[in-house]
Amino acid sequence: MSSAPLVLLHGWGLTPAVWRNFLPALPSGLDIRTPALPGHGCDAAPDSLDIADWADALAPTLPDGAVVCGWSLGGMIAMNLARRRPEKVSRLILIGTSPRFIADPQQDWPHGLAATTVREFIDNFEAAPEATLKRFIALQTLGDAHRRPVGSALTEALTGIETNSLPHLARGLRLLAASDQRAIASGIRQPVTLIHGAADALMPIGAAHWLANAFPSARLTVLDSCGHAPFLSRPDVCAEQLAAACNA
Repeated sequence: MSSAPLVLLHGWGLTPAVWRNFLPALPSGLDIRTPALPGHGCDAAPDSLDIADWADALAPTLPDGAVVCGWSLGGMIAMNLARRRPEKVSRLILIGTSPRFIADPQQDWPHGLAATTVREFIDNFEAAPEATLKRFIALQTLGDAHRRPVGSALTEALTGIETNSLPHLARGLRLLAASDQRAIASGIRQPVTLIHGAADALMPIGAAHWLANAFPSARLTVLDSCGHAPFLSRPDVCAEQLAAACNA
């Protein structure tokens, strides 16, 4: 029996090139697709800050019945696809993903960045995008035992900063800040594999534990001394889990 197609969705501010160093770890023969997120390639970002609109913009590029692996913002979009477009997603893999990026103590959600920190980040990106992207890369590698090579791989995959791309990237950053997908987690019926770095400074490990409990069918792997990009820091472990999902 042939394996299901594998779709890899990258995170904010990066391109599908972020998967380049990871692909050799995957078994040969897999049907792998690496589309660009809206606003991160040739296609414009939706005007909306509703993540469902971003998922709908991406859906026509995906095959039916795929194993969809999303990382960071890509994981948030993948969650929405799994809930609202289940014909596209046979199994779901979430790497370094949270249902909500911003912490909200009033709603019992400590597993995110402070709202003031995120607002400052958005303002800084609009004023100095290149410097802010470099800071974003540094945050993704915090606490990682392989910080230097992971940072180099992420830097090589940064989205180009052109005048016409800035509004789309800024909208994607605001989408991260606005999205809250906790309410849909219990309605995702596909099997879910969660992979998360224990030292993730952007999307804390508590978010992964919350998701593991919220999904009806989920398995969580936590990688010690690993930051926000486990597929670059621990490619063999991640590749084994992705291959297993494709052949399940």
